[in-house]
Amino acid sequence: MTKQSDSKKEKVNSELTEKVLYINRCSKVVKGGRKFSFSALILVGDGKGRLGYGFAKANELTDAIRKGGEAARKNMRSYASEGNTIPHEVLADWDGAELLLKPAPDGAGVIAGSKVRPVLEMAGIKNVMAKSLGASNPINQVKATFLALSKLRTRSKIKQMRGV
Repeated sequence: MTKQSDSKKEKVNSELTEKVLYINRCSKVVKGGRKFSFSALILVGDGKGRLGYGFAKANELTDAIRKGGEAARKNMRSYASEGNTIPHEVLADWDGAELLLKPAPDGAGVIAGSKVRPVLEMAGIKNVMAKSLGASNPINQVKATFLALSKLRTRSKIKQMRGV
């Protein structure tokens, strides 16, 4: 089942949702004219804490999307959450993209910018505040978001690490 909205594709397949976050078209001038290639940033998640992203390049757009989806399924991981929000504040830096995530009270919703919002929504986080403090490069923003999510720890995990 394929659904088209705002030039972004979403595909529901065995409770996993696939979303195209970013497509880049690159052109190379050759003797016969221009040769185009595409790169695609794909997000795959189940809305319950399992999430992955994939970045792939190909000469055809559909091939790039397919390869990115396969890479995203291979890189799926689970992330800590506390109810509908994140357990604590976290700051992550990836290349030039710096990202701040803060827990929000019930009913606040996902307060985030362009590429961070779909990542948090697909992770199943309902109430969170995010602020991008650095570069606006979509790939680096997504990588910074995944780094921030990987830094999250639940209260029980922190107590266990401290030996309390």
